[in-house]
Amino acid sequence: MLTRAGERRRLRTAGILFTCLTAFAATSLVAGPAVAHGEAGPCALRRTTAHHSEGLDTWHSGYPRPSRELDAVMVFLSFPDSPPLTAPDELVADYFPATSEFFERASYGRFRLRPHPQPEWVEMPEQSSAYAIERDWDPQDRAAYLRDAVAAADARVDFSAYDIVYFVADPDAPGVDSDATKVVNFDRPMRADGTDIRRIVTLFERHPPDRNVLAHETGHVFDLPDLYHRPTDGKGDWDTHVGDWDVMGSQFGLAPDLFGWHKWKLGWLRQRQVVCVADGPRRLTLDPLSAPPSRSGPGAARLAVVRTGRGSVVAVEARGAVGNDHATCTEGLLVYRVRSETASGRGPVEVVDAHPRSEACGDDSVYPPLADAPVRAGETFTVPGTNVTLQVESKSPSGTWTVDITPT
Repeated sequence: MLTRAGERRRLRTAGILFTCLTAFAATSLVAGPAVAHGEAGPCALRRTTAHHSEGLDTWHSGYPRPSRELDAVMVFLSFPDSPPLTAPDELVADYFPATSEFFERASYGRFRLRPHPQPEWVEMPEQSSAYAIERDWDPQDRAAYLRDAVAAADARVDFSAYDIVYFVADPDAPGVDSDATKVVNFDRPMRADGTDIRRIVTLFERHPPDRNVLAHETGHVFDLPDLYHRPTDGKGDWDTHVGDWDVMGSQFGLAPDLFGWHKWKLGWLRQRQVVCVADGPRRLTLDPLSAPPSRSGPGAARLAVVRTGRGSVVAVEARGAVGNDHATCTEGLLVYRVRSETASGRGPVEVVDAHPRSEACGDDSVYPPLADAPVRAGETFTVPGTNVTLQVESKSPSGTWTVDITPT
């Protein structure tokens, strides 16, 4: 019998990764007007037309921004051909409070996701097999499923009262395929209760589901991209871009907290917590990204950025075994590249491996070659292809890291 980690590796090798077809494969949302993001500074990349662009100088107004409390309705869908074997409250426990707690920790308490699960099953008009649910879902079948789901739920749900919509299918129905979990964006919003529904999270997960799967899908609702690599032939490893280091790469990651770049984009890192290294060497003290606000103050630096081109930067942050990253087996200064013109699923973020000849965490890691990517205390590392050099001096007893960053 395979271990959980061994099963994951086998599934990835076979090209089967649950929830892998999120917004990138769904109908793309038409470009919306930009909303000023405030004074982001010279290291902030400009948002481009790339799907889920990593630019953060403006906010795409077509997406809800998680800088306040947001309300999410969770609707449970059953089918005439399969009486549910699981109660809705059991499925709620699969996702909450874990998902809300993930975002509360990631946002340092600046964002709260409030779930509103419906207490009863809503029966769909067609059998589960009628919708041909699968990973590469035919758009017409998918549209029929969503139209029927909204219509079936509308009598019980006031969609105008919610910011996010989760449709959870009966995991035991014969026509349900867990690979079909995704966020569906609409070129034209659906209308219900006098409000526009611009996207719906469709969950077809097993019970219990993969961990952090709903955090990953909800990240797309906030305009975050897929960071995994999907092999064109369906074979090979999915996790070569970022490994364990962001839930938008893998819901199984040992260090799934969102990158500091994403926290900056979402408004969870303030400008004073982001250091733009532009005019010569800088000696910095960085708080661990996943740690709660520390005694060094809410404005303590957590992210350093070096501009490397019109649409690219090198980012540096401290990662340690705390908060959402408590399961990581390595600590240090994580280095990664960000490209604002690269679309979701095509490598907009790539972790730079400071130890390319070794790996760590064994079968617990989704991609052991990147598990030991961070630069450790006492090490000096030059980012390949750049003249950006890090010299990590030390880690303090309180967990802060001191580093010298030299750009050219």
